Amino acid sequence: MLWQAVGTARDLGRLSDIARVLLRYGFGDVVRRIGLAGALEQAGRALHWHNAEELAHLPPAARVCRALEDLGPTFVKLGQILSTRVDLFPPEWIAEFGRLQDEASALPFEELRGQLTEDLGEAPEAVFPYLATEPLAAASLAQVHRARLTDGTAVVLKIRRPGIRPVVEADLRLLSRLAEIVEAEAPELRRYRPREVIRQFTLSLRRELDFSVEGRNAERIAANFAGQDEIVVPRCHWQWTGERLNVQDYIEGIPGRDMVALADAGLDRRLLARRGAGAVLKMILEDGFFHADPHPGNAFYLPDNRIAFIDFGMTGRLSEERRYQLAALLSGLVGHDAASVAEVLLDWGSGAEADCDTLRAEIDTFVDQYHGVPLKQLDLGAMLNDLVAVLREHGLSLPPDLALLTKAFITLEGFGSQLDPDFDMAGEAAPFLKRALLAHAEPAALIKRGWNAMAGAFGLLASLPQDLRQLLRAARHGKLQMQIEVLPLKYLADRIDRAASRLAMSIITAALIVGTAVVMTVEKTDALPGLPPFGRLGFIAAAIGGLWVLISIWRGGKRG
Repeated sequence: MLWQAVGTARDLGRLSDIARVLLRYGFGDVVRRIGLAGALEQAGRALHWHNAEELAHLPPAARVCRALEDLGPTFVKLGQILSTRVDLFPPEWIAEFGRLQDEASALPFEELRGQLTEDLGEAPEAVFPYLATEPLAAASLAQVHRARLTDGTAVVLKIRRPGIRPVVEADLRLLSRLAEIVEAEAPELRRYRPREVIRQFTLSLRRELDFSVEGRNAERIAANFAGQDEIVVPRCHWQWTGERLNVQDYIEGIPGRDMVALADAGLDRRLLARRGAGAVLKMILEDGFFHADPHPGNAFYLPDNRIAFIDFGMTGRLSEERRYQLAALLSGLVGHDAASVAEVLLDWGSGAEADCDTLRAEIDTFVDQYHGVPLKQLDLGAMLNDLVAVLREHGLSLPPDLALLTKAFITLEGFGSQLDPDFDMAGEAAPFLKRALLAHAEPAALIKRGWNAMAGAFGLLASLPQDLRQLLRAARHGKLQMQIEVLPLKYLADRIDRAASRLAMSIITAALIVGTAVVMTVEKTDALPGLPPFGRLGFIAAAIGGLWVLISIWRGGKRG
């Protein structure tokens, strides 16, 4: 069906590549369910897949992730986004998605030179007296090179890979169409909201492809930390930064994963953990604009126990109301207030079909199991994971703007624990939660919300006469219509319509059988030549009709 969905020939080549990879890997759960693992191994050997036996016995999650890696940058990025959807996927899938590394073989610098010259407006050597041709890092969308400005400032050049955008756009078109097909043809997968996931992913990836967006994100976060010297954000050099090139200060520090160098430098690991956690909590609960991937690979440790954050391609945004809801949720978890936790989760899952009473009871039980546990012993990341698992069991999912947030919290707690085994995430979060809740109840905030509500009410009242006038005008002209849809009756009508179609086809098939049987008994004469062959054609048509009826009944039984 996806082949018919391709609107133009431009995507056929990419679709062919995708199809080959998917055929190579298959899906482990389907293979094992129908007992074809051995057949898959034989097919792999026939097609010279040297690792076919290994692929046939990989767990489903690992098989999907291996396929995503082979499919290229768009699908690797998709896997990384899915690793944030702890509300949709169980832990083993999240763990596999989290292992997807955005790495790629480096391109020779000469293949980048033409595009770089276009973006700079002159030869790279004219702008950068020193420019390393060997990359500092290489990823699926870009690679990074060190350089130096004429004034001696050390910088890095993040250069987008030439020709990557058409491939990504083709992948996004195919993914969008595939999501539509999945929602239409696989009702059991609709709870994963494939169209919404792909829509959010498309927006995120297109922003990430524009390197000027990363520069603006970095500047916004740097402005929020103005006056806090312990947090460093690299400066963006806008005279050379654009969609395909980002030039920013080079950070000379200890990589976040290098614990040995950190110990040798004599930095205070406990203080670094507190400062890093405080910075991310401030971004989330106070600023509403946060680094969505605060893992050690995106942090450097600097002298005087300072921390530098890099790579702001993936960021999250939270409205003031969302920040209050989040603070109420976390405060309820820390303070063992099950009612507050339940209210927030039910608000987030509004519109979904769920048994509210059962969900509330489960949340009460969940929160109660932490009653009496000292604050320092609370594992906030694990609590959030378990809480989201409760939502997942009830078919609820987090709003899109909160999916990145949960992942950021869990990553942050692991980051802090790596620096300080006694890191107390709940204790660090408590002051921020208190300030967020108090800020929501401040007179200025109350006046602002009251004014907004009043303005909305006055706007509704002002438009009421016009709306009533239009309603009455439609009624006078006979254009006022009321549509009532009773879903059980619609379902019954569909079933009756399908049954009538099968009955009509069965009658036609039976008539063909009887008619052709009569024809076959007539002796062939000169006046009526060719009757037996005509009768055989009738039997073939009857067989086809009967087969259609059987398939229709079988498919109807599966849907019912």
